[in-house]
Amino acid sequence: MQLKIQCLSPWFWRQYGKAETEEKPSFLSLQTLEKPPMETRFLETFLIVVEHGSLAEASRRMGITPAAVSQRIQALENEIGLPIIIRSGRRVKPTEVGLAILEKSRRVLSEVRQLKGLAHDDQAFGALRLGAISTVLTGLLPGALRRVFDTAPGVDIFLLPGTSPELYNSILEEKLDAAIFVKPPFSIPKTLQWDLIRSEPFVLLAPLEYADFPPDRLLREQPFIRYDRRNWGGRLADEYLRSLQVRPREWLELDSLEAIAVMVEAKLGVSLIPDWHSTLFENLKLARLTLTGAPNREIGLLRPRNMPSGRLVQALLDAVKF
Repeated sequence: MQLKIQCLSPWFWRQYGKAETEEKPSFLSLQTLEKPPMETRFLETFLIVVEHGSLAEASRRMGITPAAVSQRIQALENEIGLPIIIRSGRRVKPTEVGLAILEKSRRVLSEVRQLKGLAHDDQAFGALRLGAISTVLTGLLPGALRRVFDTAPGVDIFLLPGTSPELYNSILEEKLDAAIFVKPPFSIPKTLQWDLIRSEPFVLLAPLEYADFPPDRLLREQPFIRYDRRNWGGRLADEYLRSLQVRPREWLELDSLEAIAVMVEAKLGVSLIPDWHSTLFENLKLARLTLTGAPNREIGLLRPRNMPSGRLVQALLDAVKF
């Protein structure tokens, strides 16, 4: 069995996996006249379609064709005997029957994952719904996934990109089994477990020609590209600026560290961002200036305590910290 990485980004599919092809039509035995058993992937597809309100978006997130999504929904409707989704303009929404089976479908899939985990209690095995922020996707995670692939062939991973607040809420709503993101600026409930992976000090990012300039001078004189304050990491940068009593010449606020780095390399300003690990970042011609008393952005993995896929998550943590 291969490691399947189901991700929104086509780049990940090109690097680490191959999208699933269209489904083969269901086969009805003329000898037994029995219906084929309902497959859990039909329920999983139904949940993703409902969550995103689109067959096309579901196909992108699952790495299969729109036709395959439609076939799975049709197979589930044939099994139930009633429609479970209906079109509403350009979007789809669950019917009354679909709403009735929604929560039960989530519980069924959760129980199936638990059964798989119990059956392979001595090794990393089964499915994991994993969320990650963009800098983790382009930094820590690719190499870690490769190591998991090499050591645990019985693993199936669904990878969902998102911001830290989005991923945190997905953990609370049990839409994800685990997520790697910035540590929340508030106390984490005791029902959840936080594992620190990496602590990243904030640095002043500047064009290479300013490598020998004092950071405080650059903050006051150069155009400033702000790390979005809606992000938990961006709040840390804002609090540090306030502590310095500095009012930079702000002209742009972005939520993507990758985009900020490219802007700075193009000599469009300076920025206060965490020194995150990424080969993409390291290849840019930039100066990273150390700051006195700067905060750290803590990256970690959040998961429910006593989760059934504990060994699988531990295998992932070991690979990330390698």
